[in-house]
Amino acid sequence: MSTVKLRNAIEPDLQRCYEIEVLSYSKEEAASKNNMLKRLSKFPQGFLLLENDKEIIGFINSGACYEVKLSDESFKEMLGHDSQGKYIVVMSVVIHPDYQKQGFVSLLMKKFIEDMKNLQKEEIFFICKKELVTMYEKYGFKDLGKSSSTHGGVTWNEMSLSLI
Repeated sequence: MSTVKLRNAIEPDLQRCYEIEVLSYSKEEAASKNNMLKRLSKFPQGFLLLENDKEIIGFINSGACYEVKLSDESFKEMLGHDSQGKYIVVMSVVIHPDYQKQGFVSLLMKKFIEDMKNLQKEEIFFICKKELVTMYEKYGFKDLGKSSSTHGGVTWNEMSLSLI
C-alpha cells in the first residue's frame, strides 16, 4: 500500500515540481523555474505538494492579493502579491501524468482549500481549460465563464470558490 503525504514545498523540491510542470503543460503554458521559485519564496504556505511513497507527484502553487485580475500575466511573477491579501490566485494545479485519474487531485484540492480557510482567506480564483470545469465544480468551484486571459495562446475559463 502506498503512503501519501501532503506538505508545503521547500526549495529542494523545485526541480521535481518544475519537471512535473513541463510534463503537464505546453511550453507556452508552463511556468518557468524562476517563477516557481518566486512563488515559493513569497508565499510558501500557498505551495502545497503531494507525495506518494516519498516521491513528489503533484502540487498546487498560488499567490495572495487584494484585487483579482486573472488576465494579468505579471501576477504569475508574483507582482502584486501580498501574503495578507484575502484572495488566493492559483497558478498551477498539477499531477504527474503517470498518476492522473487516480484520485490524487482530490486529496490535493481538499487540503489546499482547508489550508486557505485556515489562513482566513475569503476566496480562491484560477483559470482552467474548459474540459476541466466539471472536475473543479465537484470541489465547489463556480465557473465564471470565459476568461480574457490568453496565457499560452489557450482559451481559459475563470473559476472561483468562496471560503466564507
